[in-house]
Order: sequence, then C-alpha cells, then structure tokens
Amino acid sequence: MNIATSNIATSGALAGASSETFADHPGYRRMFARDHLTVGIFLPLRFYQGDMAVVQGQADLVAEADRRGFAAVWVRDVPLFDPAFGDAGQLFDPFTYLSYLAARTNRIALATGSAIFSLRHQIDLAKAASTIDHLSGGRLVLGIASGDRPVEFPAYGLDMDERGTRFAQAVAYFRQLLAPGRLAIDTGLGMVTGADFLPKPPVGRIPLIVTGSSRQSSAWVAEQADGWLTYPQATHTADGPRRLALNISAWRERIADGGFRPHMTNEWIDLVDDPNFPRTPPRGGFVLKTGRKGLIDLLGEWREAGVNHAALGMQFADRPAPEIIQELAEEVLPQFPSLEGPKPLAAKW
Repeated sequence: MNIATSNIATSGALAGASSETFADHPGYRRMFARDHLTVGIFLPLRFYQGDMAVVQGQADLVAEADRRGFAAVWVRDVPLFDPAFGDAGQLFDPFTYLSYLAARTNRIALATGSAIFSLRHQIDLAKAASTIDHLSGGRLVLGIASGDRPVEFPAYGLDMDERGTRFAQAVAYFRQLLAPGRLAIDTGLGMVTGADFLPKPPVGRIPLIVTGSSRQSSAWVAEQADGWLTYPQATHTADGPRRLALNISAWRERIADGGFRPHMTNEWIDLVDDPNFPRTPPRGGFVLKTGRKGLIDLLGEWREAGVNHAALGMQFADRPAPEIIQELAEEVLPQFPSLEGPKPLAAKW
C-alpha cells in the first residue's frame, strides 16, 4: 500500500495542519504568526574547509543568539560529505547537536533545514524528534526534505529515483507513529502491530515544514505541509521577492481549510560594516553581500510577500560571526521581533 495516498494519510491528524493546531507549541509560536516575519540563524556559522576548529565556540554563539532574542536556530542534515558538492553543513548529526543546543538555550526554536526523510527510517526519525521536543520543552520545528545529494542514496542502499515516493510514505508513517493510540501500520517502509511508540510529542504534534516540492505535487504540499520552506529567488533586487510572493500566494490558495500556514526562506549573507552598502550578488547570487539597511529592506519585502521567517546564514561572510550576530540583534531584530508565544514546558529531564 502506498501510505501517502491512503485514506489514513489524508485524514485528520495525519494531514497538514494550520496554525490553530500549534497554538500551544512554543517553537512554532516563537517563529510564526500571520503578517509577521521573524529572524533565525542558519548553522554552520563558518564554512568547513577541512578543519573542525571552525565549529568551536558555535554553541556559545547560539546561546548568545537565544539571549538576544532570535526566533530560531537551524541545523542541516548532511550524512556524508561529498567534496564535489562542497558543503558539509554543521558537521554534527542534526538531532544529536540539537539536543546539545537544547541544553544550552531557553527560548529559541530548534529547527532542521532539512531532515532527509527519504534516507532515515521513520521510527528513528520519530524517536529523535520526539525526544528533542521533550528535552527542549516543545521547541522543535522539523523542516523535512527528500534529499538532493546523489552520493548518499546508494550509501544507504536506496535508489535516488524513488526518493519522492519514499518521502511521501515517510511523512505519513512518521505522523502515524506520533499520533495517539496503539499502532497499526502496514507500509512499504515497515509494519507495526501490537506496539506503541513513546514518547509522544509533549504538545500534540511536531510541525513538519516541507522543503521546496520534495518531489511532490503542489496539491500534495498544500494538503500535507504544516509550513513551507523555499529558496528565496533573487535577493539583490525587489523582483525576487515579488516572484516569491506569487509562489506563496498560489500555495496558500490551495490550502483547503483557508487557515494560516507559515512560509520560510533563507539566505547566506555577507553583512558588511557599511550600513549603506547596496545589495550585491557575489558567487553567482548564492550569497547576498549587503549593509544592514539593504538587509532590512529585503526582510521588509519578504514580509510583504508573505514570508513569516527568514533563516540567515553567515558561513561565507568576511566579518566574524559574533559581530554579525550583535549587529543583527541591535539593528535588525527590533524591526522584526520574535514572538512571545507560550513559554517552553518546564519539565527537567
């Protein structure tokens, strides 16, 4: 049975949900509200070039970002380093590292951008995700994707061409594991009967943020995604945010219940000292070099486009990460403040 198209997978708690479902979720509510844009930080803060020293002190800076009021910290899921691809993410396993960051922070949402649902088994994903959500007091926001690195799929014994089908099946399987009650699952990814999955999430369910299309139809993304993470289009002119606005509007028009579901985007920034430095696209547009006034303009354009959260990376920046975090906190966050929302749950495990 293809679980992604079954009646179970498209009904009730096993389909995507709008914001009312997450009213008590501290991580979701720290990041998202209609007509509001918040700012997070994308790890790593420095690009890996063969020396693990680049991540030393990173958790201290995440703790500082939490103290200064950033909405979220984002980690990558990169199981294998492919030199041809050139990006190792933050090196550490995303779930293990988020557990560490959970212990170092208090309010900041903990987000994946994105967990590769087509590679990892759903029981392991659910166990790691629910554990982190408990340990952090309900701060996990789970960005998910089908994967795009060809070296990883044969390493897991999988056919990359089947990742779209596996992704849809994995989303439904994951949600069934975390739903209340005894399990009765029979899919191409596994069978579970006469057992339960523990722990269930501390606040109802864990938000699943679909990245791009993840090789699904636009109708599927509108039905199944609790939120949508996409690339930003061009960021050095206002044309990119205008094109992004059309995509966001088309997605939201397809959401059957008409409720609010958040949109996120990201950009690697090289924030320079000169606040008036114009928005410039070095590295073929892969990085935005700008002063803070240009960045503030971009964030405002994104907000008008319907973006609700901006994840900013600085691994390619020339300035030290602490300086950039300080400037963002003092000059940018006041215009795009994080949301108060419910406080994280107080359980001390």
